[in-house]
Order: sequence, then C-alpha cells, then structure tokens
Amino acid sequence: MEFLNRLQPAHDLTYSDVFMVPRRSDVTSRFDADLSTQDGTGTTIPLVVANMTAISGRRMAETIARRGGIAIIPQDIPLDVVAATVRQVKAAHTLYDTPVTVPPSMTVGEALSLLPKRAHGALLVVEDGRPLGVVTERDGLEVDRFTQVHEVMSTDVRTVAAGLDPRDYFDALAGSHLAVAPVVDDGRLVGVVTRTGALRSTIYTPATDPDGRLVVGAAVGINGDVRAKALALLEAGVDVLVVDTAHGHQHKMLDALPLVRDARDEVAARTGRRIPVAAGNVVSADGVRDLVAAGADIVKVGVGPGAMCTTRMMTGVGRPQFSAVLECAAAARELGAHVWADGGVRYPRDVALALAAGAANVMIGSWFAGTLESPGDLKVDADGRAYKESFGMASSRAVANRTRDAAGFERARMALFEEGISSSRMYLDPERPGVEDLVDAITAGVRSSFTYAGARSLPEFAERAVVGLQSAAGYDEGRPLHRSW
Repeated sequence: MEFLNRLQPAHDLTYSDVFMVPRRSDVTSRFDADLSTQDGTGTTIPLVVANMTAISGRRMAETIARRGGIAIIPQDIPLDVVAATVRQVKAAHTLYDTPVTVPPSMTVGEALSLLPKRAHGALLVVEDGRPLGVVTERDGLEVDRFTQVHEVMSTDVRTVAAGLDPRDYFDALAGSHLAVAPVVDDGRLVGVVTRTGALRSTIYTPATDPDGRLVVGAAVGINGDVRAKALALLEAGVDVLVVDTAHGHQHKMLDALPLVRDARDEVAARTGRRIPVAAGNVVSADGVRDLVAAGADIVKVGVGPGAMCTTRMMTGVGRPQFSAVLECAAAARELGAHVWADGGVRYPRDVALALAAGAANVMIGSWFAGTLESPGDLKVDADGRAYKESFGMASSRAVANRTRDAAGFERARMALFEEGISSSRMYLDPERPGVEDLVDAITAGVRSSFTYAGARSLPEFAERAVVGLQSAAGYDEGRPLHRSW
C-alpha cells in the first residue's frame, strides 16, 4: 500500500480518515477477485467472527464457515460445550442448511419461538427422521398457542433429493415458486436448501478442514492451566487457537504462548496437522514482534475500536485502527506472520481498507450481533423493531460469566473494574436479517474495491492499493442520501 502523492500522515488514522484512489485496472469483474486468505486458517473470504459471547456460537460458526469465513468460540464457554459445538459444526453440511426440526406434538407457541434460530424461516415437523410437514410464522397466526403443530402444518411438502448441483436446487425451487425445501436422502431428512442459499453456493467456497468439514476456532485466556485448556480445544478439533486478552503485549501473554505452541506441536506430531495460533491484542510493531517470537502465527490488532469497548474513554489507551493495522501488518510481514484487524469496521469500505493496510482477515463483532444467527434471543421493542442484546467482553456481564467459578469476594473485587458496555440493542435490518446477508454486502464491496485497485488477490490488493487522507467533510461527502436535502 502507498499513500497518495507519497504523503506521509502526521498523525494516526482511523478508517474514516482515509479513502482509496482508483488506479488503472484490467480486473473487469468482481468475480475475478480471489478473497482467499493465506494465514493458514482455510478461510476463503477474509472475515472472522469475534470471540464474543453475544455473537459467536454454533449457528453463527456453521453459517459463516459455509460462506468461507470462520467464527471463534469465546473463552468463557465451558470446554464440554465448546467440544459439543465443534462436533456440531463439523457435522454440518457444506451446502445444506441445518433444519430446525420439531415433533408433531410440539405446541405452536414453542415452535414459533424457534423460528428465528435460522434465516430460512421454516420449521420442519419430523417423525422418525422423515419430514411430515412445514410450519411458518403465517401458520401460527390467530392460532391458540397450545395448539399442536401437526394441526396447523402444511402437509404439501415439496422435497428435493440429496446430491444435486446447487444450480439444480435453484431451478427446482424457482420452478415451484418455493423459497425453501427439505433435502431428503432415501426419504430421511438431511438438511434444507433455500433458493438464495443455492445461489450463494455458486459464489462462495466453504472454509473447510483437510477432511472437508467446516472450520471453527476457539479462544483461550492467559490465566489458569493454559496448556491443558489449549490441548483440550485441540483434541476437540478446533481449526485455529486464539490466545486472547485485552492487553496482549504483557508478560503473562508471552508466558502463555509457548505453552499453547507446545500443545499445538504435540497434537501436530500425532495428527500431522499444524493448527495456527493467533494472539492479541496489540497495536504496535514491537507488540507484533514479541508475540511472534513467543509463538504466534497470527497477531490480533486493535485496542479500543470496537463498538462495545470503552477502553479509550476509560483509560486513554488505544490507537486509531487503520494506522495500527498498517504498522503491525508491515512488522508481521517481515517475520512471515500475519495480522487480523480486530474491531472498528462499520461499513464494507472499512473491511476493504483494513485489507489494503495488510490484514489477512478482518474480525467483526457487533456488526454481526444484530443477526438471526447470533446466540441471543430475538426481542422486540415498543415500536415493533426486532433486536438482540450485545455486550462487551470486559463488561460487568461478561466478567460475571468469566468469573462464575471464583469465590464471591474475588468476583466482587473484579466486578469493580469492568469496562465495556453491558447491554446494547443491536437492531436487525429487515432487509438483511441474516449474517449471510451482511456477508453478501461486505464481500460485494470488497470485490469491487479489488477491481478499482486492479488486484486479483489479497496480497496483490495490499500491494497495489493507493490511499489518501481526507477531512471529516470529505468522509461525509461519500455518504449516500436516503432522502433529498
């Protein structure tokens, strides 16, 4: 990346402070851009779901991996639950969505509460593994909540056979004017396919492990028996380990990383597969060098840019994210390592600029909180707008989860010093309620950025990008107007 007119900035920059200049390009189509990353994670789009309890769970991990990204399961989750999550993600199909199934005797009230668990908006009534009917929100309107679903389900179920090409699924659904259909193999339910999902399968390549299963990562903290926790996660089958703490450039991190690396190498010696280790967070070249020397393959960059983070206002500590990524990526590149840009993205342009600065992946948190796939329950405000609650991982709510096994006195002491927002409403966009909808918007913008830069790959994009500095007025000029002025 180079600055326009070779102008070196006199101060650190956020994503809003910069813009990208188009240059001569022979990349004529967005589909000529290869968004695959080279950091060893197997992602085919440069998106990582942040290890936040309100955002990253089984449904999110499965869905994002099917479209080429990876989710990191938070360190606060018990190891047995993480292991179960990994098994479920690994068992998920790379093309079919996992169905939401209910027995015929379930009440309509119970069933409708499960509808928001998947973006396809349908429940399958199943008995002995075979679909009997379909229930949608419309079927539950003006029906007593204690009515059983077999009384309201649609029995005119159009199924499609397993093993077809995505284009065949699309044509079959479009020809029948259906948005979703169960996929059956010898009459038994194996998944569901949607018209949009079939179309997406021709655009995205799933992020998979060497056995062809969807990838998923997990985080581990720097306290307690770090090696044992890391070993347990590796044995559970995670595809990337993230050693995570708010202040990554500290001695406890530098002590923890060799333990995690040793656990990783022990498993690699038995399995022949070397799982990448990410660590963070830092915002300086020195931090990158120290973490890579201690055993990190990937360094997470970002202190304070997240939507749920109050670190900068509480402590004065942090750094504008674009400059942090730019400096840290350069240091990592010299060492043969990589960086993830963690936080601060609000629009697809910010993701593109993080990649231009040299990030191998961009980690997204709160932006994905307001989606159907995030773990929280769907709620509705007084105006009828659907939302989910999000919270920072240093907030009192997260601290309470993380210290649930500590003595009452210690928990009370730690609660005095929490940072971060404990409850924030993340509203679902009615036009883009699912995380796949947001991924479509993000990757469309990033692919278009590649065509403007004349780049076909992430390394080429980071090399060819030309970035200029702008005022607040310059940034505001780029905003679209949704109504006349």
